[in-house]
Amino acid sequence: MIEKIIEISREAGEIIKEGFGKNVTFEFKSNMNDLVTEIDKAAEKKIIEFIHKEYPGHNIFAEESGKLDGNSEYTWVVDPLDGTVNFAHGLPLFSVSIGLMKNDEIIAGAVYDVMMDQMYTAEKGSGAFQNGKRIRVSDNNDLQKSMLVTGFPYDIKENPKNAIEKFNAFLVEARAVRRLGSAAIDCCYVASGVFDGFWEVSLNLWDMCAGQLLIEEAGGKVTNMSGGKVDYNSVELLATNGKVHEAMERVLSRN
Repeated sequence: MIEKIIEISREAGEIIKEGFGKNVTFEFKSNMNDLVTEIDKAAEKKIIEFIHKEYPGHNIFAEESGKLDGNSEYTWVVDPLDGTVNFAHGLPLFSVSIGLMKNDEIIAGAVYDVMMDQMYTAEKGSGAFQNGKRIRVSDNNDLQKSMLVTGFPYDIKENPKNAIEKFNAFLVEARAVRRLGSAAIDCCYVASGVFDGFWEVSLNLWDMCAGQLLIEEAGGKVTNMSGGKVDYNSVELLATNGKVHEAMERVLSRN
């Protein structure tokens, strides 16, 4: 199914590209930091219509539409525009993220970095790729030499799970910490060896479904922040090249 995922990711990307830099309407969801634009909705509509046509009966779990239950063991997990705030402010850093699960296992996924025209893909057991070229996580095993990436939840002013303290700790422990505003792209950069590790205290399944598979297929490791299995109902994430994983766990556990 990966070719179909690539196809619809590019089609959704064209909708986003066409809307970028124009006066789009948007509304607030949970708070002033949580936006949805008409482009999010248009891209998601395109993806859902595609899935209904190509795979009638499959389940869909999408950011704007929620759960659309079919009668299948397959579920498409869709973030039509990951990085909406970037998009709304004219920052060209956002993506389309589509993951495919069979029961509770992620089996395929793609993240399309729209403005850079980079398609990251993975299938279970077949490796991870960037525009068709195999990618691998970094070889760095020293946290002090690491470049890390993170994101903040929309309710960061309430500092859930000591998110600010964790960020401050890594500023001291690592070489550099970045915040890009798209968790899906963060995962792609871990998978391709740009970043050595990524953590976030609160994500949704659509933010990281495809990204998790990309990192694992690129040789990395993905767990919750304590080193256990990721809970897809309440996602906290630690994703690394595997070599700095335990060191990052220790920093997270202290803060």
